Amino acid sequence: MSTTTFDTLEFIEQLKASGVPDEQAKGHVKAFASAIRQVEEGRKDELATRGDIADLKGDVADIKRDMKEMELRMVIKMAGMILASVGMIIGYLRAFPMLVQVVQPPAQEMRQTAPAAPAR
Repeated sequence: MSTTTFDTLEFIEQLKASGVPDEQAKGHVKAFASAIRQVEEGRKDELATRGDIADLKGDVADIKRDMKEMELRMVIKMAGMILASVGMIIGYLRAFPMLVQVVQPPAQEMRQTAPAAPAR
C-alpha cells in the first residue's frame, strides 16, 4: 500500500504567506498530519476487513512458488549449457588434436676403455 507524503514545512510556509500566525500555522499542520495518519490507518483496516490482505497473501504464495519453479528451470538450463560446453571442448580436442612431438632424450654413448697396449 502506498503512503502519502506530506511536506509540513511547505504547508506552514503557505499558511504564513496567506497571513496565518506562526503558532496557528503549526497547529494546523499538526492537525492535518494527524488526520492524514488516521485516514491511512483506517484504509489499512478497511482493506483487512474486506479480505484483500488474505488475497495478497495468496498472491505472494503463488509468486514464491513460481519463483522456486523458475529457479529450478534456470539451474537445469545452466547445467545443460555447462555439459554442452564441455562436450564441445572434448569434441574440438578430438577433431583437432594438439601436435606434440615427443623427443627421446639422447642416448648416452657407452665407451669402452681401450685395451691396454702390451708391454714391450
